[in-house]
Amino acid sequence: MSKPDSIAAVDVLAAGPTRNFVTLKITTEQGLVGWGDATLNGRELAVAAYLRDHLAPLLIGRDPARIEDTWQYLYRGAYWRRGPVTMTSIGAVDLALWDIKGKAAGLPVYQLLGGAVRDRILSYTHAKGWDIPQLLDSLDARLAQGFKAVRAQTGVPGLDIVYGVTREDAAYEPAGRGIAPVEETWDTDAYLRHAPKALEAARSHIGPEVALLHDAHHRLTPNEAARLGRSVEDLGLFWLEDVTPAENQEVLRTLRGRTTVPLAIGEVFNTIWECQSLITEQLIDYVRCCVTHAGGISHLRRIAALADVWQIKLGPHGPSDVSPVALAASLHLGLATPNFAIQEYMGYDPLVHEVFRHAWSYEDGHLHPGDAPGLGVEVDEELTARHPYEPAYLPVARRRDGSMTDW
Repeated sequence: MSKPDSIAAVDVLAAGPTRNFVTLKITTEQGLVGWGDATLNGRELAVAAYLRDHLAPLLIGRDPARIEDTWQYLYRGAYWRRGPVTMTSIGAVDLALWDIKGKAAGLPVYQLLGGAVRDRILSYTHAKGWDIPQLLDSLDARLAQGFKAVRAQTGVPGLDIVYGVTREDAAYEPAGRGIAPVEETWDTDAYLRHAPKALEAARSHIGPEVALLHDAHHRLTPNEAARLGRSVEDLGLFWLEDVTPAENQEVLRTLRGRTTVPLAIGEVFNTIWECQSLITEQLIDYVRCCVTHAGGISHLRRIAALADVWQIKLGPHGPSDVSPVALAASLHLGLATPNFAIQEYMGYDPLVHEVFRHAWSYEDGHLHPGDAPGLGVEVDEELTARHPYEPAYLPVARRRDGSMTDW
């Protein structure tokens, strides 16, 4: 019997074009290379240090084929479990090991997960407008690109800055360069007066066949969330996302009894434990965990399996601040997971596509991971190094009285 392969080197790249990506590279003694995404927006260097200083030394000499054993070893071995830095770091290792396993087998990862249960994956993108006419123009542009599902966001009358929206007709970059986050002013009452009107105009404009989504970005109390939910119940939303912070999961019981709008929550969750009550009590309809922030393919599979028992679906987070490696992993999981419903896809700058050469593809509102061995993404390290890390942070928001919002 031939000697098992072993991990020979672990490298961390904290750089990338247009934004800060953290990319993990694991190389085996037999020369196989696996790539993982460890990007955690605004805390990139914390994850890079966790990987370099703590996990990399533990991986040298380990058998890369023992993915589950390595996952358990890294999760249990630190004593301090869970949390975004730990789980993103473990997730990056997990993705890289699945990449290696696929390359060793000569198969795409979705085949190793049991094979495809669908031919392609429905994706949604973002439409935005500072006012309603601009939003409708943005929706038209997204439909012209073939999307069958669109998230609609608008500005709020009386506010100068609103997360997720720009006054100009340009791509929105949520992470601003600088040593501290930008501070926005927020007005919940103004938002609750305007959002239903904007969504009603959007639905009337695009018709009933297009899936329409909306994100409240965690900023509502349970009563405010119920008010929003009731006001848009007749619009047939695909989902209403992050209507209230879900750390206190008791509040979802209150909300669930007051509106029938499908609820999506979980993009800031990192383990199955944050999702457990929401799933087993059927308090949400979609779990939004991101494959890299929730411990990789191995752990998101467990979340999906629990959700499937309770007829809840996956709609993973897929912003432009996780790399095409993470998107590839999410697509491989999605192709092989029965209760995978939809994948967020904001798109990337052309230079990002040059750095992360990928087999996954977009066509007519759907994504497919491709059939290249492993995850199907290779990274141009030289091109990446030309774009070093610069501090960048998502904005924070204060109410008009100066107090901080929940997010």
